[in-house]
Amino acid sequence: MGIADRLKAIGPGALVAAAFVGPGTVTTASVLGAEYAYLLVWTIAFSILATMVLQEMSARLGLITGEGLGEAFRSEFEHPLAKGATVALVVSAIGIGTAAFQTGNIVGGAAGLSTITGISENVWGPLMGLVAAALLWTGNYELIERVFVGLVVVMGLAFMLNAVVVRPDLEALGSGLVPTVPEGSAYLIAGLVGTTVVGYNLFLHASTVQERWDGASDLGECRTDTIAMVAVGGVITTSIVVTAAAVFPAGTQIADVGEMADQLEPVFGGYALTLFAIGLFAAGFTSSMSAPLAGAYATAGALGWERDLQSNRFRAIWGTILAVGIVFSALDYNPVEVIVFAQVANGLLLPILAVFLIYAMNNDDLLGEYTNSTLQNVLGGLVTLVVVGIGLQTLYDVLVL
Repeated sequence: MGIADRLKAIGPGALVAAAFVGPGTVTTASVLGAEYAYLLVWTIAFSILATMVLQEMSARLGLITGEGLGEAFRSEFEHPLAKGATVALVVSAIGIGTAAFQTGNIVGGAAGLSTITGISENVWGPLMGLVAAALLWTGNYELIERVFVGLVVVMGLAFMLNAVVVRPDLEALGSGLVPTVPEGSAYLIAGLVGTTVVGYNLFLHASTVQERWDGASDLGECRTDTIAMVAVGGVITTSIVVTAAAVFPAGTQIADVGEMADQLEPVFGGYALTLFAIGLFAAGFTSSMSAPLAGAYATAGALGWERDLQSNRFRAIWGTILAVGIVFSALDYNPVEVIVFAQVANGLLLPILAVFLIYAMNNDDLLGEYTNSTLQNVLGGLVTLVVVGIGLQTLYDVLVL
C-alpha cells in the first residue's frame, strides 16, 4: 500500500492528537511561549517522540491481541488483591480523572465560541456538552472518527495560520530545538510533557484501533496513522508556542489564554484572535469527546465489561463523565480538589502504565513476532524514566508547594 493510500486511512490517531491538544495544552503552550519564547521548543519535540513511542506500543497491543489496555491489565494479575488494586487505580485515575478534567475541556471550547459570538461561556458550555453527548450516543465509530479528523484539521489550520501571521523568528525557533533548562522552567517542562504524554490516551488508542482495523495485516496503516497524527499534534502545539513567543516580550508571565487572546486582537486586523478562538473551540470540543470515550474504554476494560459503543454500561460511563463537565461548566464552578486528585492519580498511573506496557510488549505468548525490538525497548525505557520524573514532580508540586 502506498503512502497516499495510507494517509486516507487516518483515523484513531486523530482521536489521540485531539485528546492531548486540549485547552490545557493550549494554556501551557501559551504560558511557555510568552515566558521563555522559543527556548523550550525542544520540550515539544521530546514529548511528541515519547508519545509516538508509547502510542505505537499501545496501538500494536490492541491490534494484535484484540484486547484493550484495561483487559490486559486485568488479565495480567491473578491474585485478587493485586487485581483489585489495579482495577481501583485505573478506575480512579482514568475514570475520575477524565471527569475532573472534563470541565476544563468544555469551558475551554466554550471560551472560544464566546470570543467569536459574545454569548456567555455558561451558555455555550452545556450546549457543547450536549452536542458531544449526541455524537457519542450514536455509537457510530466511523461518524465519531470523521468528526475528530475534521476538527483536528480545523484546529491545525487555525493555530498554524496564526503562527504564520505573527512572523516568527525562524532562526530562534531552530535554536530552541537544542535542549536547555532555564532557571524556573522545570514546572513548565513537566507540565507540557504531562499534557502531551497522556495516560488515558493509551487506553483510548488500544481500543479504537480495533474499531478501525482487523489485525496484524493492518499494522502498517496503523503506524502511519499514529505517527502522522501525533506529529500533527506536535506542529499544532509548536504553533501555539510560536504565536505566544511572537506577540509577547520574552519573560512575560501570563495566567491564562485570555491574556493571549487580548494580545492577538490587534494582530492581522483582528483575524488572529478569531483564528485563535476557532482553534481553542476545536481543542475543547474534541477533548470533551475524547476524555469521556477514553474513560469509558479504560473503566469498562478494567472492570471486565463489554467495550461496545452501543452498550448501556459503556454509555453510562461516558455519560457520567460528560455530565460532570456539563454541570460544572453551567455553574461556573472549578472543582479544584477533584482536579488535584486527578493530577496526582494520573501522575502516579502514567509511570505504572509505561512500565506495564513495555513488559507486555515483550511477552512472546501475547504478541508472538510482534514483540518490541531492542530499539523500541530502549526508547520506551528512556520515556519511562522521564514520566517517572514527571510523576514525582507532580506529587511534589501538589503535596509541598
